[in-house]
Amino acid sequence: MFGVRKEGLSDEQRLIVSTIVELSRKFGEDYWQRLDSEKKYPSEFVAEMGRLGMAGLTIPKEFGGAGYGVKEASLVLEEINSGGGNAQPFHGQYYLSFMVSKFASQHSKEKYLPGLASGKLKMQTFALTEPEAGSESTKIKTSAEKRGDGYVIKGHKVFISRLEHTDLVVLAARTTPYRSAQKKTDGISLFLVELKGVKGFEMHRIETMFNSQTYEVFIDGLEIPRENLIGEEGRGFGYILDVLNPERILLASECIGDARWFVQKSVEYAKSRVVFDKAIGSNQGVQFPIADVYAKLLAAEKVRWAAAEMYDAGADERSVGELANTSKYLASECSWQAANVAMDVYGGAGMAVSNHVERKFRETRLYRVAPVSQNLVLAYIAHSVLGLPRSY
Repeated sequence: MFGVRKEGLSDEQRLIVSTIVELSRKFGEDYWQRLDSEKKYPSEFVAEMGRLGMAGLTIPKEFGGAGYGVKEASLVLEEINSGGGNAQPFHGQYYLSFMVSKFASQHSKEKYLPGLASGKLKMQTFALTEPEAGSESTKIKTSAEKRGDGYVIKGHKVFISRLEHTDLVVLAARTTPYRSAQKKTDGISLFLVELKGVKGFEMHRIETMFNSQTYEVFIDGLEIPRENLIGEEGRGFGYILDVLNPERILLASECIGDARWFVQKSVEYAKSRVVFDKAIGSNQGVQFPIADVYAKLLAAEKVRWAAAEMYDAGADERSVGELANTSKYLASECSWQAANVAMDVYGGAGMAVSNHVERKFRETRLYRVAPVSQNLVLAYIAHSVLGLPRSY
């Protein structure tokens, strides 16, 4: 009832789901709870995903990957989260794989994609956000200056995830200052950064409300070879926009997984918890909130799947964007509502670490504000879909 729905899936997609189900049984809720309490990265889980071929799921077959699309990646992330885990490392790797496979130089593809496909390399980090340029990403100040046969980068990044556990970072910097660009979206360039032995790249851990491995980064004198430029100089913002749709769909999938987990936990507890000689789940005051969020979960799931199918079929960006953004909005609203329902059903027991609800409660709260806030999604729908005047 609560796992990924297998109706309409291909045999290959069913195999992907069953593989993650088995993996989730091996790395159960206690594993993720221990990592949360110790603030540790899921190294064993990530390694096993690589061994099973899941690291290269979205990398083209010519470079050793499976060559799958957003649909298959969505199934993986949803199943990880619905099993009580946290799929964030592979969220990053999947959508960044789309970017590198599509826009990076042939040299970079041949150098990095086979290692990513085999699991020997990890690419889980996009260094975009800055202290004064969060949602307004065109205002980034990190600069990349041409020097010899490459670039020298200087700047400051914040809320950058998994830096100590990734081999490659996609880094955004300005090759043309904001005030000198003809359009505010011009002049942003993207680079592939190898972190092993890198100089001029200093990171400091930021403690957050859940186990996120998040860092502040100071960059000074970081040297990048010309071939590690992704696409054309100054056109990076367009490449970012190109992967926003799959990123939104993948985010929605994680939220759908979380919502399924919360609903399952709520139902199980409501059946087993007896008060005044009857299960609390027999009371409509308990039943209705669970049923309500489950109905919303089904709706979010349908929109997410439609968005994934459109993207994989090569539909135009605007059409995909409408469904991708809507799916992210609906799914993150749903997972947060489901988290609160679970807390209400469990009562004081929901606060106990051993029941896992409070951990997932903290984790799923992120998706209402990052990497894109609900208000910005609504603004996109208002401006780009409904044709209302821009508010910014």
